[in-house]
Amino acid sequence: MKKFAKQGLLVLCAGLLAAGLSACGPANQNPGGEKQEAPAAAEMSVSDLENAAKGEGTVVSVGMPDSWANWKDTWKDLESKYGLKHTDTDMSSAEEIAKFEAEKNNPTADIGDVGISFGPVAVDKGVTQPYKTSYWNEVPDWAKDKEGHWVVGYQGTIAIMTNKELVKNPPKSFDDILKGDYKVAIGDVTKATQAQMSVLAAAIAHGGNEGDLQPGLDFFAQLAKQKRLSMSEISVANFEKGEIAVALLWDFNALGYREKISQDRFEVTIPKEGSVVSGYATIINKYAPHPNAAKLAREYILSDPGQINLAKGYARPIRDSVKLPPEVAAKMIPLEQYAGAKPVQDYKVWEETAKKLPQLWQEQVLVNIQ
Repeated sequence: MKKFAKQGLLVLCAGLLAAGLSACGPANQNPGGEKQEAPAAAEMSVSDLENAAKGEGTVVSVGMPDSWANWKDTWKDLESKYGLKHTDTDMSSAEEIAKFEAEKNNPTADIGDVGISFGPVAVDKGVTQPYKTSYWNEVPDWAKDKEGHWVVGYQGTIAIMTNKELVKNPPKSFDDILKGDYKVAIGDVTKATQAQMSVLAAAIAHGGNEGDLQPGLDFFAQLAKQKRLSMSEISVANFEKGEIAVALLWDFNALGYREKISQDRFEVTIPKEGSVVSGYATIINKYAPHPNAAKLAREYILSDPGQINLAKGYARPIRDSVKLPPEVAAKMIPLEQYAGAKPVQDYKVWEETAKKLPQLWQEQVLVNIQ
């Protein structure tokens, strides 16, 4: 997934003092030279925030490239509506947090997009600043930090993607998969979040949870014993070449891949027994050169137009009240298929479980492929 660009230090105008911001000069710098975060803008109105952001004129993101979840339309809107110039450097969630921490004395990035499990990590590292948008109460509790340090902008659910030219009866459940005779791709469980979440999805579907992956490991162990685990990388190229018959991946990735290759050739469905819901969260750099632009970006991401932009990239909005245009809604998986999908309830527990997963995968699943 994901991002950077070098920007100068923020200098605030005296006219913004009434909004509770710091005085003019080399902003957010203490006498010792360490960059300080901007004051919280919780007391600012959205209108004041817009004006402050316009004064900064730039927003620099990491992990939010044009091609991921249709971010390009959001950056385009922020430029046309508020005059915010934008640059991004693609990088992983861990790299984003490391960048915020390493550059605190000379920061370049304002905002990042990380897997939800990395939100608490960023808070623990002390590299974020809080901002609760005007849509805060519409975001589910599981999808936000109570202090506003991170908030999910869009969600994903592990889905089944099937090449109908290779599998005549596309599976609609984990049970269907076990009864099949085709290989199933999941990706690298030792490294990839999407692959690890697929194990969790199988666990949830069979009565497990983020602290109990055994039902998921048992499911994939059965596939391995049947010699039906595919080692192919989950990518557009491998789907296109016909190297993958069935795969487990995020619904928004699956729908995006299908659009790029062929709408008729692939089926995408949410497993009937259940699956896991997760998401990606924005984090605002504690030392952001353009803190108000970053906060305005988060505000816009959670607005109706921002949520619709993400849905155009097949990422499901986090706000249930958003009404998608008919042409956008028609491209999404029907909501009724998500009835059994559950969000991770405790990411601290999941973080510890995920650390053990690579070894468990090797010992209980891959050993059966030998």
